[in-house]
Amino acid sequence: MTATDPRPLTGEPVAVDLLNTRWMSEGEPVDLFAGAGLGLTRVQGLEIWLRGTGLHAERGFRADAATLVHLLTAREALARVVADPADPGALALVDAVLEHGRIRATLTAAGPGERAEFADPAWGPAWTAARNYLDLLRSGPDRIRKCASDSCVLHFLDVSRNGTRRWCSMERCGNRAKASRHYARTRER
Repeated sequence: MTATDPRPLTGEPVAVDLLNTRWMSEGEPVDLFAGAGLGLTRVQGLEIWLRGTGLHAERGFRADAATLVHLLTAREALARVVADPADPGALALVDAVLEHGRIRATLTAAGPGERAEFADPAWGPAWTAARNYLDLLRSGPDRIRKCASDSCVLHFLDVSRNGTRRWCSMERCGNRAKASRHYARTRER
């Protein structure tokens, strides 16, 4: 039986979803890939993430130690480049992950297509996340955001029409911020 995904925010694009494998719970940092505080092994945390993103079934990527090491490399690279998109070291880290895969053009009965190829399949999920980040940059780099809550480390892709989303989720951080502002206003009176 597979454990349920304990993360507070799921369903984001793969690159953002990878960033969200670290979160805060009751003021303490939690890491899906560290597993210890969640009653999971590191590889079980990876298995949960692969299933949650659809990469396990869709691409057949395996949850093993080598894949985890490469995915942690990609997560660090993405975290650094999202925090500072102009950081040459962060850009080099993302490029280093991208060196481990490529896109091959294909022609199928359904028409033109693409297929990702990896010399080492253990790099597949890491490369897929880095490649997804490039796709997100092409479609709207300003839409990749960190939650506006000071106590939250989660990221999201703002797909709202006017691009003004501020919270990872209204239920989690938005309501908390609104309640805090309301409390401050009523306390001043």
